[in-house]
Amino acid sequence: MSEVIPSVELDVLPAFDFDPRTRVVFGSGTLTRLGAIAKELGASRVLFVTDPGIEQAGHAGRGVSSLQDAGLEVTVFDNVQPNPTTDDVDHGLAVAKERNINLIVAVGGGSAMDCAKGINFLLTNGGRMQDYWGVGKATKPMLPLIAIPTTSGTGSEAQSFALIADAKTHLKMACGDKKAACRVAILDPDLTVSMPASVTAATGIDAISHALESFVTNKRNAISQLFARRAWRLLATAFPIVVGQGNRSAGTNGSISQNGDTAQIMLGARGNMLLGAHLAGAAIENSMLGAAHALANPLTAHFDVTHGLAIGVMLPHVIRYNSTVVGSLYGRLAADLGLCAIDDPQAGHQVADLVRRFTVMAGLPTNLSLCHVDRSQLPKLAGEAAQQWTGTFNPRPVDAPSLLRLYESAFVD
Repeated sequence: MSEVIPSVELDVLPAFDFDPRTRVVFGSGTLTRLGAIAKELGASRVLFVTDPGIEQAGHAGRGVSSLQDAGLEVTVFDNVQPNPTTDDVDHGLAVAKERNINLIVAVGGGSAMDCAKGINFLLTNGGRMQDYWGVGKATKPMLPLIAIPTTSGTGSEAQSFALIADAKTHLKMACGDKKAACRVAILDPDLTVSMPASVTAATGIDAISHALESFVTNKRNAISQLFARRAWRLLATAFPIVVGQGNRSAGTNGSISQNGDTAQIMLGARGNMLLGAHLAGAAIENSMLGAAHALANPLTAHFDVTHGLAIGVMLPHVIRYNSTVVGSLYGRLAADLGLCAIDDPQAGHQVADLVRRFTVMAGLPTNLSLCHVDRSQLPKLAGEAAQQWTGTFNPRPVDAPSLLRLYESAFVD
């Protein structure tokens, strides 16, 4: 009797160079360890970067108290605006210089973390943010940075890039350098409970897009796919819970049992979202993003469509577009959730349909018309999307005409 050999996933792994620089401290209540961790890094004077909303939620106060209890001098810079500009960085830089700080702590969403990284660039290396647009342009060491995310979206704490907009041109500049990576990321799910429902939804969709895009980019490798796939499972199963859809299973739309206290289930789901967003951010660091992000940025710039909403509209269409070349990869992600068999030729469409269901669950718009986008401007948007760096990593090549077709397909349901 011949032996039956089960089918397995087997990849011939290409070479890669993995350079982790961030210590990750995860768990409920870990914000209380901030002071001790800062002391371990040799800090004495801390710049605490945050925003008014985080202060109102009480998270900033608890972080500052932990630092002060450890005997550290703390200066708070809370004038961070959403989508920080060079002006925000310059204001924070002036404060940092005045206080002669030797450690930076960022508490908040991607905006606070990006602004903190920008301040670090200029404080240690001089010049203007425009000087660091691109990769690897800092020549001197940077100060240690501790990042504490309060949203489950950007994964900025896992990345060495700062996204800063030019205050005059409004052009977003991706300024990346390994020296800008956070020394420590503290992931405390308790801090994400205070997120408004709209922020939970938009940042959650963004995190899901990071997992899905980084898994299939033309720069993908074994490490990025490991992070992205684990992030996908965490995010896709927790998202229906955190947006209040009765703990419905992502794959089957059936109910899952609720053993234990509902608050504990919710906190567990928040933890999965936070860790999933971090792992997706780590995947981006190793394999970048794709066309959905290239398409989203012009929508935000011209029509003020919140980034997560723009992603939620465009991502299903990009997945279907890409499925002709990376359908087998989507098959793995679909099979992970029980959507279909791993070799199902419609796997990409199953994943795209699930993403759309997520946007509906969260009450987000599902087409560009609902986002009040002017259809006559789509050719202009497509031209700008074609200039976005992330589009160059899409697994199926994109150009202005193909991006215009994607915009058109997303205009109405």
